[in-house]
Amino acid sequence: MAVSTRSSETGNMSKLWLSLTLGVAAALADYLGGVLLVRRSPTARSLRYFVALGAGFMLGAAVLEMAPEAITLNPRWAPLLILAGYCIVHLLEHTLVPHFHFGEETHHDEMLSKRTSYSVLLGLGVHTFFDGIAIGSGFVLSSWLGWVIFIAVFLHKLPEGFTVASVMLASGRGRSAALNSAMLLGAMTLAGVLAISLQPSWVREGLPLSAGVTIYVAATDLVPEVNREPGIRMALVFFAGVAIFFLLKLLSPI
Repeated sequence: MAVSTRSSETGNMSKLWLSLTLGVAAALADYLGGVLLVRRSPTARSLRYFVALGAGFMLGAAVLEMAPEAITLNPRWAPLLILAGYCIVHLLEHTLVPHFHFGEETHHDEMLSKRTSYSVLLGLGVHTFFDGIAIGSGFVLSSWLGWVIFIAVFLHKLPEGFTVASVMLASGRGRSAALNSAMLLGAMTLAGVLAISLQPSWVREGLPLSAGVTIYVAATDLVPEVNREPGIRMALVFFAGVAIFFLLKLLSPI
């Protein structure tokens, strides 16, 4: 019995450190997105492929893994919490900041106000905090779910950092402010991972809330950006994201 308990504790610590490590990786991706924008890297053009691929993978993961797991874990409140997560991000990103969109800020005809830029930062900050909550919640339940959620989160991190850095520059802030904003998003992601890792019992609320946030980001933030691209290439990349999720699910040991 003592050996079994010790083995279980070792496994839990291993999951904790893995979730924290992947949280750091996701946070660094936010910062890298900001760096690509500030340095005007040609690589930034390929971010639209991350948006399309991430949208498909995230939607598959949220609808077919996160939401069912959340309902199994908390059948009474999970549906309401999923809806609440969706509505919270809508309020922050598209009600308080009506013109928010992923990608480079295109409102060049008039300088964005600093208040607007901070509103965007707030909206993205809440959303990235729930990214961390999602990663941490996944690893509390199983390594498979944790990895799936990490991949879903990671795929949209570069465009996320790119977006907030662009908004800061469009509001008249300097490059340092743009990079600091991207770094703050990364810190919020790590804070979400830490919150669930230190209080695993919060997973009953954290997973359904983060599922609602993930559905919103995929379907309402990312898919419209995919649809703005002419032709079918971006649509095919979106479906490739869904297909990759299904392939991983088929290869899953669960």
